[in-house]
Amino acid sequence: MVVHATWDDVPHLSPAQKDEMWASYPEHEREARAKGVPMLGSGRVFPVAEADIKTDPIAIPRHWARINGIDFGIDHPFAAAGLAHDRDADCIYVTHALRIKGQTPPVHASAIKAWGDWVPCAWPHDGLIRDKGSGEQLAGLYRSEGLAMLEERATHEEGGHGVEAGIMDMLDRMRTGRLKVFSTLGEWFEEFRMYHRKDGLIVKERDDLMSATRYGVMMMRFARVKQSTPMRLAPRLGTGYR
Repeated sequence: MVVHATWDDVPHLSPAQKDEMWASYPEHEREARAKGVPMLGSGRVFPVAEADIKTDPIAIPRHWARINGIDFGIDHPFAAAGLAHDRDADCIYVTHALRIKGQTPPVHASAIKAWGDWVPCAWPHDGLIRDKGSGEQLAGLYRSEGLAMLEERATHEEGGHGVEAGIMDMLDRMRTGRLKVFSTLGEWFEEFRMYHRKDGLIVKERDDLMSATRYGVMMMRFARVKQSTPMRLAPRLGTGYR
């Protein structure tokens, strides 16, 4: 078992000493030195300091739009990320995170509905795969459990669902202060630290929450503000909820 320790786990270092050591290291080494973040493969997918995206939890204002991203976890853990969009500042906040292995759609759906059963859920192309037992599409299984699943799989606004385009969108937001993550989401930050490339390609291991977040960001155009009237399905293919 590997245990990652940060400077915060070293009681003999004072804040002043930490600041001095931080300043003495090259920028690209600071996360590895201070946070125990390994320098894996050919580089981290998100070469951004945690401090730049981490924020204390706040009450989500009612006028902020919300959406969830889901990664089904067919051969890996199921994951979901709850996102809130401050449209005035064009800043996305990751407010909730869920990663579960070995559970069923009713368990997953129950946990996500606790974040707000009206919040639309974005999902990837493997939601079109049919369950071996029921023959129903995975997305349909979760819809039948009461999740507000969008009608169509996650795509970029201009079309397609390329991973790299989604990664670049998230990275640009991180670097410009327009993607923040609640500091309480420990599992999210664990994945963030380990998310890396090898030979230029993203390593698809322990990336469940990163993927769920990416799907939510991709479909942010369908995020909703809570209304007093029930939402309805869009009449046209691919338009999600209105």
